[in-house]
Amino acid sequence: MNALSPLLLALLLIAAAALAVAAALEAYPTIASVGDCSVSDGGEELKPIRREVYDGGRIFDISHRLTSDMPSWESEDGLGQFLRLAASMKNGSLANGSEMKLPVHTGTHVDAPGHVFDHYFDAGFDVDTLDLAVLNGPALLVDVPRDKNLTAEVMESLHIPKGVRRVLFRTLNTDRRLMYKKAFDTSYVGFMRDGAKWLVENTDIRLVGRIRPSLVF
Repeated sequence: MNALSPLLLALLLIAAAALAVAAALEAYPTIASVGDCSVSDGGEELKPIRREVYDGGRIFDISHRLTSDMPSWESEDGLGQFLRLAASMKNGSLANGSEMKLPVHTGTHVDAPGHVFDHYFDAGFDVDTLDLAVLNGPALLVDVPRDKNLTAEVMESLHIPKGVRRVLFRTLNTDRRLMYKKAFDTSYVGFMRDGAKWLVENTDIRLVGRIRPSLVF
């Protein structure tokens, strides 16, 4: 069972990249068409620049936006209020400061080995122990038959090429828009043990991602 643990983590690897901006009055626009990015004194309407160019390519952030109405583990009421403005310049504070409080198992995220294996938890296997080389890179998007869980039979039928290390499975969960429903839905498509075992033994995949409210085997 331990040998399967890296694959049994339901991972969604693509997240927004942080881009460093020089501490100067003139910030260089990363996209040619966006025009001037000068720091403003607040005298005109401001609109933030979405910086999505990185290392010669373009970033497509497919993570789900965090909202109070998104599903949360075993909750009928969704995530609820998770963000507040703790300090406000309008109310006399020296700076604006926000506070965020929510379960780490929320929205688009990566599960640590310690999340589902207690001996890994005791040994300190948090998300910062995951290999970034596995989490970052090209991924294959695969459509899965809509009427089945992810079993060994289904995995074999997909004919995933050798050499693919990262795969994103698009299942019935996407069609049902489960991540846009407030109540936690337990009827989602999930990975079966034999499906995970088949992937480990027959492919080069190191990372698996899919849309689902939670993990299931």
